[in-house]
Amino acid sequence: MALRIGIIGLPNVGKSTVFNALTKLDVPALNYPFCTIEPNQGMVLIPDERLEKIAEVSQPKTLTGSTIEFVDIAGLVKGASRGEGLGNQFLAHIREMDALAHVVRLFQADDVASQEQGIDPLRDIEIVDLELILADLQTLERRRERTTRMLKTGEPQYRKELELLDQYQAALETGVPLRRTDLPPLADLPLLSAKPVMYVANTDEGDYGLAPDFKEWAASEGAEIVVMAADFEMELSRLDQEDAELFLAEANMDKPALHRLVEAGVRLLDLITFYTIKGDETRSWIISRGMLAPQAAGCIHSDMERGFIRAEVINWKILVDEGSLAGCRDKGLLRIEGKDYAVQDGDVIFFRFNV
Repeated sequence: MALRIGIIGLPNVGKSTVFNALTKLDVPALNYPFCTIEPNQGMVLIPDERLEKIAEVSQPKTLTGSTIEFVDIAGLVKGASRGEGLGNQFLAHIREMDALAHVVRLFQADDVASQEQGIDPLRDIEIVDLELILADLQTLERRRERTTRMLKTGEPQYRKELELLDQYQAALETGVPLRRTDLPPLADLPLLSAKPVMYVANTDEGDYGLAPDFKEWAASEGAEIVVMAADFEMELSRLDQEDAELFLAEANMDKPALHRLVEAGVRLLDLITFYTIKGDETRSWIISRGMLAPQAAGCIHSDMERGFIRAEVINWKILVDEGSLAGCRDKGLLRIEGKDYAVQDGDVIFFRFNV
């Protein structure tokens, strides 16, 4: 699945530093607005301890993990919806994302250029949200013209669509992003303020406290906050494993904040992981929660979905606790599931299909 999370925020809040740390790619992170003109893209491996434990049982020659694509999108400014600061281009990049990681500045740095004075995460969030809302209102205006023309066909779906557009507009005109409403989506209308969001609080190293109003804001829309010192995380990402573990121990951290960011991205997109063991390869796959077994097989190869017969399934922990796949088969621990089976997080699946 080509799932994409856009890293957004105001200029110079640390978006490119977060991206550099995530992907270990050498992209510009200079201290002036619009350093990132074209979005930088990188595939990020999802940390997965379960996959490592499964591999201890399967002993594969090849171990393949799942990835999410992160995209570093240049900073938005006031007036972006009117084209300020290359805003139209940046808003178009946001439109292509499945979800957003909104970086907000909580670090002190006198040498970092900023268009806004002082540290105020809610103010910065509201600036970005306003530009997304204004862009959505423009999109609604264009869609309303088309839907109004289609009313002449007499199809009831267009009357219902117009009513939904009115509800969207009413919410947006009060300054409420659509992600904070219960309104259903229109599949072919990718509105920016409706995209799921998590917040990345970029702090000074060792200072990981958050203001109560920021935490309350995030909680009110069910959004996670991942707290990190991006500069520290970038240094950490460039160390070998042994040095990184020492670095983490000195900082009294059990794992990099970047791992928590990727894990939060998986939850934000409501993904689950299943595993396959085939020949010399053990592999993880990410899919949308609720996906049925044939469609999950289709993520591996379209022929497997077309020719799906059944799935043999075992929970990863049962496999690991037993210590061998052969032992699980001998004890009858693998379940037989059909076309209506919804894959569960942590399933190890053996698909049977006709070629």
